[in-house]
This record gives sequence, structure tokens and C-alpha cells, in this order.
Amino acid sequence: MAELELWVEKYRPRRLDEVCGHKEVIAALKGFVSRGTIPHLLFAGPPGTGKTTVALCLANELFGEEHAAENYLELNASDERGIDTIRTRVKSFARTASVSGASFKIIHLDESDNLTADAQQALRRMMELYSSTCRFILACNYLSKIIPPIQSRCAIFRFSRLSLEDIIGRLAYISKQEGFDVGRDVLEEVARISEGDLRRAINLLQALLSTTAAPSIEDVHHLAGYVSPAKVKEVIDLIFKEKDLKKGIEAIEYLLYEVGLSSTDLLKQMYREIVASPAIPPEKKLKIIETIADVDFRISEGASDDIQLAYLVSSLCSM
Repeated sequence: MAELELWVEKYRPRRLDEVCGHKEVIAALKGFVSRGTIPHLLFAGPPGTGKTTVALCLANELFGEEHAAENYLELNASDERGIDTIRTRVKSFARTASVSGASFKIIHLDESDNLTADAQQALRRMMELYSSTCRFILACNYLSKIIPPIQSRCAIFRFSRLSLEDIIGRLAYISKQEGFDVGRDVLEEVARISEGDLRRAINLLQALLSTTAAPSIEDVHHLAGYVSPAKVKEVIDLIFKEKDLKKGIEAIEYLLYEVGLSSTDLLKQMYREIVASPAIPPEKKLKIIETIADVDFRISEGASDDIQLAYLVSSLCSM
């Protein structure tokens, strides 16, 4: 195993047929490739679902891998989000003719929902002026942050979170290619913790296999800073059944300070266990979820973790 080689890049697909999941999106894009042209595209969806990879595969298929770099410019709008970037780098690349016989070039603006309002207005105009020499691919996490004039100029494709089976299949392939025999239960736990983010899953798998050749589920939890659902369920049972405020607070403090779980991750895991529990009546779940949401919001706004989690325990005990 190459110590410094990231598996995310090593196993990044080069062709559309190699992309994991998104069958409808891939089928539509292959139709564009067969006609040798594309409209402006807008890819929207959560991180790690393949938006950047699909854009790269599209460039490879349109221009050929040997000429893709000459006709493809990728910018991250999180780093270069102002109007000056649009007026300089984007404009200078868009206005020049393509090379190696291509009829147009591609500019890929990743995380384009971070572009300022002025930059988006400048981009809208540029998409009109240089459509004969350039196509734009915009990738974003939140479609609502892209102004309507840009949305109307693009074919919009939504990227959903990858399914558990899609991620497990990809992790199994990578493990086999690297010479590891990893159990399905471990791969399933890695996929579950990644929450549909394949990039996160692959990075976690690489970190896991760099520490041990025969990982267990406990190894996955330890490396991911995750607590097993059974431990979270124990805390929930302690609060609901025993209704002991002191023990409930001590159990949560143990997870925070001894295990190292963050308050946000703890709230997420508690939420999942409560929603999945058949023992809690629906009307009580509504009140619990509302309380968890309030605590999560206050912590995100800078309130004390200890006080807010103690409030959560006291509220749940009273229920």
C-alpha cells in the first residue's frame, strides 16, 4: 500500500461507466456525450456524492483523457468566490478558443453556492457571452443559493446520497484491489457512518486499513470518533426508565469527555436511536425531537455544551 497515496484519488473513476450510483444522471450525460456537446450544467447535492468526479469523467469522454486538461478548468468557489475571479480567471479562459480540435471548453466551478451575489451576476452574463466557446458546470450543495437566472440557463441534475449497497460495493472493490480481506460487517459499518458520503467512506477505510489489516467494528467506531448504537441506547434507557437526572448527566459526560464524542454527534446518534425505537410512542417522539433540535441549535449558536445537555437530560426525564 502506498503510504502517501490517497485512495480517493487513486480510485476516482475516469469514465462515466465507472461512476458509482446515479444511473439516471449518468444515462442523461452519456446522451450528451453521444451528441458531442453539452449545455451549461448545474450539479446539486450533498458532499461526497460524485459531483466533481462526474464533471471530470464528462471532460474525459468529450475531449479524451489526453486532451482533457487543456480544455478543462476547475475552480473552487469557496476559495475564489469574488467577482474579481469571475472577471479575470474565468473570463480569460472562457474567451479563448479550445485546443486539440474541441468545439468548446469546460469551466467547472465547484461549490458555486459560495459565490457572492455580485460574482453570480457577473457569471450569468459570461454564460451568455461565451456560450459558443465555453460550457459551464456548476456544482453546489444547496441549489437555493444559486440565483434563478443562472438556474434557468442550466440543465439541473440532483445528486442524492449514495445507497448503503453502492458504498459497500465500492469499498469491497477497493479493499480487494489493495490486498485486504475485510468483513462485510466492517464495510457496512463504515458505509453507515459515512451517511451516503463515498469520499468520507473511502478516507475512513484507508485510515482503518493503515492501522490494522483485520479491523473490527470497534476499530471503526474508535477511528471515526463514533459510539456504538448500543451505548447510546443504554443512555436513552437510563434516562427514560430510571429517570435519574444525576446518572443521566454522568452517562452523557462519560461519552463526551472519556470517549471523546462531540455534543453534535451525540445529539445525532440520540436522534437516530429515538426515531428508530418502536418502544417510544409517536406523540412522545415529537416532543423529544423538538427538544433535541432546540439543544442542537443553541449549541451551534455558542451556548454551553454542558448546560444544554443537562437541560436535555432533565427534559427527557420529565417526559
